[in-house]
Amino acid sequence: MADRLVTMAAVAAAHGIGGEVRLKLFGEGVAALKRYRAFVVSGTGATLTVKALRDDGKGGAIARFAEVADRTAAEKLRGSTLAVPRAELPALGAGEYYHADLIGLAAVSTDGAALGHVVAVENFGAGDILEIESPDRKRFMVPMRPEAVPEWDAARVLVAAEFVDL
Repeated sequence: MADRLVTMAAVAAAHGIGGEVRLKLFGEGVAALKRYRAFVVSGTGATLTVKALRDDGKGGAIARFAEVADRTAAEKLRGSTLAVPRAELPALGAGEYYHADLIGLAAVSTDGAALGHVVAVENFGAGDILEIESPDRKRFMVPMRPEAVPEWDAARVLVAAEFVDL
């Protein structure tokens, strides 16, 4: 898991004529993104080195990368995602998790039934929700709260049987 890439942002558009790009952020804002000096570009394996990064005042960021010299190069990045190795993310406290760590985990109910695996972690404003796909490809959602998911580890999430909706 430590070598897995975790997406931190996506390039939304070129910004200006000097090679800057506008970023859509998937983390806790520009301050959290500033701890990284380089990002891996989705699908290419190329690395972009941060020269400057600032808040855009709209919930996103404006970035300048050493490898992007002009608007044409910036426009080619549109739609690309920027990731860092999982090992570079800050350590977590008890009860905390990264969404990327939950996706792909096996889901098991408290009565021992294999439920499938976690395919997504959503948040519509009231807290995280796990989306689980069963072996027959049906999907259901479970709130990521202690009464619904009493425990999880690097191998599986345990789902309270009363929250299983297949």
